[in-house]
Amino acid sequence: MLQRLAEDTAILRKEKDPELLDMAKAELAEMESERARLEAELPKLLLPPDPLDHKNVILEIRAGTGGDEAALFAAEMLRMYVKYAERHGWRAEILSTSPSGSGGAKEAIVSIEGEGAYSRLKYESGVHRVQRVPETEASGRIHTSAVTVAVLPEAEEIDVELKPSDLQIDVFRSSGPGGQSVNTADSAVRIRHIPTGMVVQCQDERSQLKNKAKALKVLRARLLDMELQAQQRKLAQTRKSMVSSGDRSAKIRTYNFPQGRVTEHRIGLTLYRLPSVLEGDLDEVVDGLFHAEQAERLAASGEAAPNRS
Repeated sequence: MLQRLAEDTAILRKEKDPELLDMAKAELAEMESERARLEAELPKLLLPPDPLDHKNVILEIRAGTGGDEAALFAAEMLRMYVKYAERHGWRAEILSTSPSGSGGAKEAIVSIEGEGAYSRLKYESGVHRVQRVPETEASGRIHTSAVTVAVLPEAEEIDVELKPSDLQIDVFRSSGPGGQSVNTADSAVRIRHIPTGMVVQCQDERSQLKNKAKALKVLRARLLDMELQAQQRKLAQTRKSMVSSGDRSAKIRTYNFPQGRVTEHRIGLTLYRLPSVLEGDLDEVVDGLFHAEQAERLAASGEAAPNRS
């Protein structure tokens, strides 16, 4: 490209033919634009990749404030992320659910496996707020509720060592909404990690062995995430990241049903196509967050660069 730029510049200086001059000017303008684009992209390409980006994901969704409305929206968010996984050719497997009496989900944990899953979904951690009129609201008053999402990189055995002596494993019968037993065998598994007090339970499978494997997968992911959160808190002491600060209590997005609007608060992005977003069309939001994080990292690397003057 640089050679062609030099050649076209030489033509502009020497050529007399108006037609050739016009062609050289047009090509020169096009190449100058492309060079500017490449020069802007080059620093981003030199940024070190996130070492976790290649990992699969454990995604946890929990109903927050808002009662039944929050549980209903938690179930809709679970469907949204499963749809998003399908769009990217990833495999989504529900590891655990805790249904509510209203047909929603008090909690849902899903495993998402596929190339780039964590690199795309890691921005989803935080509080997602929903504003809509509940079906039971006779006056038509808009109700605000919240759902929390935690995106954890799936941990392998080499990432997190689980000592048998650190685990307390209990088995019990699976139960459905209201606490009624849905299984005559003790297939549900509850694992307590004694050093941290962390508890994970899985009961969706009829096999005790499968439930135990799923619970261990979630436990490893949570322990790895605990370590990563500690590292991010240390980083936050010197630099507050707008996009991926790891602050799970931060309100990151609002889904407004009356206006058909989705607002991503971290980057000031508003989309008026809520139905398609809920069908898993999240790429415009994720791309915006990715580019914002890249800009943050570039700015931080510039601040950290030594002054050579």
